[in-house]
Parts: sequence; C-alpha cells; structure tokens
Amino acid sequence: MLAGVAAAGASPFDFVQGRRVFAQPHQAHVTTTPFNDHLHLISGGGGNVLLVSSGEGLVLVNGGSAEQSNAVLKAVTAQARGKRLTTLFNTDWCADHTGSNEAIGLIKSEIIAHENTKQYLANDQFVEWQKRTYKAKPKVALPTKTFYTKGSLTAGSERLDYGHLGQAHTDGDIYVHLPASNVLVAGDVLTVGKYPIADYTTGGWLGGLLTATKTLLDLANAETRVIPGTGPVQTRASLQAQFDMLTTLRERFAKMMRQGMSANDMLPAGVTKEFDEKWGDPKLFVQVSYRGLWLHVRELGGIV
Repeated sequence: MLAGVAAAGASPFDFVQGRRVFAQPHQAHVTTTPFNDHLHLISGGGGNVLLVSSGEGLVLVNGGSAEQSNAVLKAVTAQARGKRLTTLFNTDWCADHTGSNEAIGLIKSEIIAHENTKQYLANDQFVEWQKRTYKAKPKVALPTKTFYTKGSLTAGSERLDYGHLGQAHTDGDIYVHLPASNVLVAGDVLTVGKYPIADYTTGGWLGGLLTATKTLLDLANAETRVIPGTGPVQTRASLQAQFDMLTTLRERFAKMMRQGMSANDMLPAGVTKEFDEKWGDPKLFVQVSYRGLWLHVRELGGIV
C-alpha cells in the first residue's frame, strides 16, 4: 500500500499517520487513464493530476481539490504497487490543484512549487473578482522546495523538466514537461471550453498569459499530449488556438482602452465575438483582463 495513504474503501475518512485529514462524504467520479505503463492521468477530483511511477517511487503533478483529495489518493494507491509517494508538484496555488498538500505533507513527501505559490499558500488570499478569501494552509501543507526559474528531476526513465511561466494565470504558474513520453502539464495557463483567467490579484495579466502560452507552444510538437488544469487532454493545436486568440485580444483590448472604453463598453461592442463559440461566455474574462491590463499600461503604451 502507498505509504501514508488509506486503502480504497477504508471509510468516509482517510487516515494519514493516524490523523483524519478530510471528511468527504460525497465523492466525485474519479477516473484513471493510462498513457503508458508508468504514466497515468487522474481526472474528476478537481484539477487534473498526473501520476508518474518509477522504481524510486511515485511523483504527482498536482493533487486535486481538498474536497476530493481522498478519492484522488485512492486512485494513486490503486496504481502504487507498494511504492512510496516521494514528490508532489503544485503548478499554481489554486484550490483545485493543492487540495492534497496536507495529506502528502504529513507523510514527509517533497512538495515542489514556485516561491510565489508558497507565499500565496502561506497567507490568506482575497481574490477580488471572486469576492472570496482563501485561508492560509497549515505549515505541513506548504511547498518544501521552491524555485524561481527552472529545474529538473528524474523518475525512472522520465526526466521531469519544470519551469516558471511568469505573470500568467498567476505569477507562480509552472509547467512540467516529460520529454521522453512527450507529455506537457500546462496547468491553468491552458483552458478548455472557457476563456483563460489572468488573476491580477495574484500577479497574472493578459500579456503574461500570452507569453506563457508561447513558452508552452515552444515546448510542444504535434504529437505532444498537453494536460490543461481541468478538462480533457489537448494537443499543440489547442495551444496555438489560445495563442492566436490572446494575440488578437491583447491588441484589441489595448486599442479600446486607448479610446476610453471600459469593460462594460467592450462587451456590447463585441470585443471577443469571433472567439465566443469556442471559449464560451466572455463576461468574466473581459472584466478580469481589463482590470489586469490597467496594472500594465506602461507595457501597452498610449493609454492615459
């Protein structure tokens, strides 16, 4: 059994080193999809989770939501074959990716994240556009290894290259790239069926999201399996479509802002009209992007 993670069907509570972690009476339908004999995608437990298995142990990229952590960790246990979970990556600080941090921290596994992500998790965060405060996580749930630029680790036949994506969805976003299996974890920088959100309250903005998408494009090829924060696995073509959309809208937003238009003016003017069929309701995207762009008017130029 995976060290520190309760076996499937244990009870409505799971135990980690004798402690009840989360009461989760209503479990989501978590599914496990194999990529090969040592890579599995776990979905349905919040954000997407990638499980990497090797002779040295298990590595997780993201951990799902707190509400579904037990279900996610049971899915991990089912693939563990007695191996210890050694490492967890957080691709950002958001709740649908960091929900297993406490359980995994309790078994003394390493948690890797950008330094900014650790700071957000360590402190209460008020997200203005959600009108919601996220409480700080306990010390045991905080990343134990942080970085600023890039790094890599080896898990069996896989080398996991990871790097900072700048001021994108947040300013702590990272990718995790597995060149041998041609898998790229993009986190919340890539969205499916909805517009990406550049959270200005934690350092994101539309221009940075565009740059981060380009970074991901440069890491991928036509055969790359690209894992978004939530939703089905994508291809490089999805990254290209997002990059093209963001390129157009960054310039369009700036032009409309130079004309003195507000977010409420832009929506009826059809700022996103040719993209809405693919990405859905643009209201939140336009409002959040507009607010973040005002924090970067020097980069845009010509706005007073």
